[in-house]
Amino acid sequence: MTQPVSSTPRATARLQFHAGFTLDDAVPVVPYLARLGISHLYASPILQARAGSTHGYDTTSHRHVNPELGGEDALRRLVAALRQHGMGLLLDIVPNHMGVSGDDNEIWLDVLGHGPGSQYAQFFDVDWESDDPALHGKILAPFLGKPYGEALRDGELKLAKRGPTGIAVDYFDNLFPIRPEDAPQALAEMEALNADTDEARARLHELLERQHFRLSHWKLASEEINWRRFFDVTSLAGVRIEVPEVFEESHALILRLYAEGLIDGLRIDHVDGLAQPGAYCRKLRRRMAAAAHLRPADAPKVEPYIVVEKILAPGESMPIDWQVDGTTGYEFMDQVSAVLHDPEGEAPLSLLWKEVSGSARDFPAEERLARRQILRDNLAAEREACARALHRIARSDIMTRDIPLAAIRRVLTEILVHFPVYRTYTRAGRATSQDATVMLRAVGAARANLPLSDHDVLDHLYQWLGEERIRQMPAPLRRLRLVARTRFQQLSSPTAAKSVEDTAFYRYGRLLSRNEVGSHPDELSLPPEEFHAACQERLARYPGALLATATHDHKRGEDVRMRLAVLSEIPDEWAATLRGWLKAAEPLQQSLETGTAPEGGEAAMLFQMLVASWPLGLKPEDRAGIAEWAGRLAGWQQKAMREAKRRSGWSMPDEDYENASRDYMDGVLDGDANPDLLHGIAHFAARIAPAAAVKSLAQTTLRLTVPGVPDLYQGTEYWDESLVDPDNRRPVDFTARATALEQASDATALLPHWQDGRVKQALIHALLRLRQQWPDLFHQGSYEPLEATGPRAHELLAFRRRHREQELLVVVPLRAAPLMGDSAAPLFPTGSWRDTRLPLPAGDGGWRCLFSGRDAGAEALPMEWLEQHLPLLVLQRGC
Repeated sequence: MTQPVSSTPRATARLQFHAGFTLDDAVPVVPYLARLGISHLYASPILQARAGSTHGYDTTSHRHVNPELGGEDALRRLVAALRQHGMGLLLDIVPNHMGVSGDDNEIWLDVLGHGPGSQYAQFFDVDWESDDPALHGKILAPFLGKPYGEALRDGELKLAKRGPTGIAVDYFDNLFPIRPEDAPQALAEMEALNADTDEARARLHELLERQHFRLSHWKLASEEINWRRFFDVTSLAGVRIEVPEVFEESHALILRLYAEGLIDGLRIDHVDGLAQPGAYCRKLRRRMAAAAHLRPADAPKVEPYIVVEKILAPGESMPIDWQVDGTTGYEFMDQVSAVLHDPEGEAPLSLLWKEVSGSARDFPAEERLARRQILRDNLAAEREACARALHRIARSDIMTRDIPLAAIRRVLTEILVHFPVYRTYTRAGRATSQDATVMLRAVGAARANLPLSDHDVLDHLYQWLGEERIRQMPAPLRRLRLVARTRFQQLSSPTAAKSVEDTAFYRYGRLLSRNEVGSHPDELSLPPEEFHAACQERLARYPGALLATATHDHKRGEDVRMRLAVLSEIPDEWAATLRGWLKAAEPLQQSLETGTAPEGGEAAMLFQMLVASWPLGLKPEDRAGIAEWAGRLAGWQQKAMREAKRRSGWSMPDEDYENASRDYMDGVLDGDANPDLLHGIAHFAARIAPAAAVKSLAQTTLRLTVPGVPDLYQGTEYWDESLVDPDNRRPVDFTARATALEQASDATALLPHWQDGRVKQALIHALLRLRQQWPDLFHQGSYEPLEATGPRAHELLAFRRRHREQELLVVVPLRAAPLMGDSAAPLFPTGSWRDTRLPLPAGDGGWRCLFSGRDAGAEALPMEWLEQHLPLLVLQRGC
């Protein structure tokens, strides 16, 4: 019998679907998730994607559920299993882009074949009126592995009877359809055009020059591409979701699935990539609300639930008029991690980083350098398109027509280098106070870095990009400004993402736990009062927002981050240890023509990862275990070097540097050649592991008790020792987790066996069960910070939540390592919290500990309780 499904999830569990883990494979996982206390399965994208896609973000058709996942029939079987357990389904959708490299996107192929005359000509964000005569009415196709002339000469461009017009250039995995007016003759002469002669190649070239695409080397994309990509990924083309017909085509299946009761909510991927995110979200909510009336009688009657993937800068708030339930939780991931870092570690760790890296740059300086490089090397074409859009505005007025394109390009770059958020959203109306403040900050910083001769140009860009009121302007002038604003807003977002997360994060390594999606490495810690304020604001504005601590995009697993956080509590010990290891490993560094390999900063970051990701229970003598772990680390190391874009990179890898760096890591972990290094790392990892486990349990408790909807990423109910993707998308042993949940007692009984991860699972289970019992308290209940008294009061975070007669009191430690010493378990030694007490709020009835069942006194709670059962407290009162 089906059970009711709530409109706002109590808790979600994210699963990554692909050919190796299909929708049918998730069916036997459903009972386990239901027993754990999950209310909604949260699925990665399931629409048809590129063959073999491991993530689903390269959608090739919006009309079908991916057959590699089992298709719509498998979706129905999964939903039936969910309904039997009273669970809902959230679906991740990708409105911003589609996968286009290849031969399986019919819409893209139609655009290539028919050009501006295609019925889908407006589908992708193509500049059909490019200022480049060679691209006027054409789309650049930068998919060749070598320059066009070489590919033609080497016979790699062959015609084949394929594609929407009946004949196309078949180039490895790519297909480029010949336009209809050329197709009949090309078919008739195909054999001659494919001949291995100079004459045939010349005639084939003439044919290709007439097409609606221009084939080119992939390197040309960064400089000359005339269509919007997802960041700088040429295999993903931006979609113009703001065009009504495009919205209908790309959302017909999604809205039908919602109307038929198969899905209950949506997660919007990369909302900042859209031209008009707010308008899109409002439209989507309206359409879902209308479709809700069509849901069958046996489907849950739920309000649309919509969350968006958005990264918020410090001080930035979600626009309230978007009518969404909140974000996917990156800001919480940042906040909960930061509050568990010790601010006392900031100064010594900063000095240590300068010493070992040889760089005096702080993170903002690294970010600015990265932004300049990304705009120059990766997004040059997008920057040029924005600059030219602004130049057209200048040319439209006799007072500004003498402003040169070069000056606009220079000033635009400076604004983007200093832009403090992902993007603004101003269209034709007045800028919001938040957008106005953002632009003022960026323009002010740009002014300080521009010569006086550029200040007038800067003032004009400031007006054109947001301050100027354009609603009453003549249509042609208004359109010029709308185009420029859209191009700017869709450029600032990938500039931020590529520069910060995908570049500067891998250059600045003061403490890698703070180099995380949504985080700000220049902010090592967060004061408890600011954490409380963030929780209160979320409750007031977005109580349905997701709370994440692990995602498919994270740089390090949630528990790896907590092990690194311990280093902020023992910075002097860490500094001495790291210096010793770097000295001992100096013979392993290699001198290359390009410099030392690895550099000091990258070696220091490697040692951070070694102590933070050392698998619990792994012995230095276990060579097979060391080798398996080292193989995973090597994937992280290579990605880190290439993302940093300094000594290596994705477009031009320096294999000598990468191999030397891998040799360095292998040497460090070679127990025969360097036993002291290997055993030293193992000992230090074991030394910080119990304190890190305390932090991990605290992080888990906060995620499950503060305002918002806790999100569980697949498998992280055990310790999450994963690295950057694709390591964080490895298969999960759900059978073992289900068995453990069936056999487990409570978390306190499992604490002595903490290394196997079951204590974390038991903690999650207990708190999710409480959320089932008291759903209104967790969704609507107040959030009230509490203050302890005594010598260690400042090392605690405590709060109360209330809803009618139900009350919850939560206490977690903010610091662990200094108190725990050489403790082998995540429990504080006797006397650690002596004379520290938490005054208990007055009220009816007594408080009872959720885990120990112990009753608390009426006036104050002694913090010695943190030394007895679990290193955290959750008390409840009421019924």
